[in-house]
Amino acid sequence: MTTDTAPPQSAIDRAAQTRNLALATTAFTITFWAWNLIAPLGVFYANPLQMDLSSGQKSILISVPILVGSLGRIVVGVLTPRFGGRVMFTVLLLLSVPFVLLVAVAGELKSYPLMLVAGFFLGIAGTSFAAGIPFLNNWYEAHRRGFATGVFGAGMGGTALSAFFTPRFREWFGYFPTHLIIAIALVVVAGVCWTWMRDAPSWTPNREAALPKLIDAVKLPITWQMAFLYAAAFGGFVAFSTYLPTYLNDVYDMHDLKSAGARTAGFAVAAVIARPIGGSLSDRFGPRLVTAVSCGGAAILAVWMIMKPTMPWLAGVDFILMALMMGMGSGAVFAWVAKAAPPARVGAITGLVGAAGGLGGFFPPLIMGATYDEATHSYTIGLSLLVIAAAAACLFTVFGIRHTASE
Repeated sequence: MTTDTAPPQSAIDRAAQTRNLALATTAFTITFWAWNLIAPLGVFYANPLQMDLSSGQKSILISVPILVGSLGRIVVGVLTPRFGGRVMFTVLLLLSVPFVLLVAVAGELKSYPLMLVAGFFLGIAGTSFAAGIPFLNNWYEAHRRGFATGVFGAGMGGTALSAFFTPRFREWFGYFPTHLIIAIALVVVAGVCWTWMRDAPSWTPNREAALPKLIDAVKLPITWQMAFLYAAAFGGFVAFSTYLPTYLNDVYDMHDLKSAGARTAGFAVAAVIARPIGGSLSDRFGPRLVTAVSCGGAAILAVWMIMKPTMPWLAGVDFILMALMMGMGSGAVFAWVAKAAPPARVGAITGLVGAAGGLGGFFPPLIMGATYDEATHSYTIGLSLLVIAAAAACLFTVFGIRHTASE
């Protein structure tokens, strides 16, 4: 069965650790780009000359990939300890390819129903996160897992790449070739992972039945505690990184996809930089403190966002600081999982917590679309709910989770 027993210090192959961390992060990055292919072009799809979507329809379209990308992490989290990270990353990369191409076909046909179907299965690309945590837990010693999971989590920067480059690729190369480029990139990275990625020497296949492992993980308080916190931190990041182009268009009248994409990319890059920092700070000061500061900071910044700070500078500062809080919080929560989860249940807990994080990003765009006040160009209700959720996560972190020796 899978074990997280670290090898003796003299036996640790630092070069192999680094290589596999880099490969896992690369695979995570490109799959996250694929997962976020629809959102940067949401305004384009909503155009009357394309699919002529309402605000609600656009929100659903943007949110659909998040659903499968979230729930699918439960399955991937359970399967990774059995088949290993090398197999799982390669399979997920290749499985994402046909649905990237189906998104392209749906866009060419201007078919909203087909785009929803394609977007639903495109969510497979978003499940790769759940393969990385158990994979790296076996490669890294306990005192370095916060760092490792933080660096790996920076692969969520694929959303930044997508936000910045997808609109530009459409302009430079055309709509269909843009998706073809991403499909080819997925195949290439799959080949690289299969050729050079290796599971840790300490890893052996865990052949326990999947359902009992999930049931055992569900019974653990740490699973639900971390699921709630990750839904607040990472869910907030997913929601903003997918919905921000629409938000900028509705609130700040920013119709240019490239300008909105650049700002969304800046938001995602800030979160990417902050995630390994959150993991490293958690190794040093403990994940509880870092998580509490991150969630509390996000609540304060959401209040400022309700006030509609002026674009570009004040609004830009608000968005970047929000990204830093959410990125640090995401890194801290999974550093907490790596420290506190029972070794034999890391995969199952990772899948469940990762699913909660994705679902935390699924509902906010729907709520934002449903509560948008077109007359005042306001998202006050949706942002107020964000304030409440972030503040509740901060208080729960401080007062709701018992202190343990693993901290």
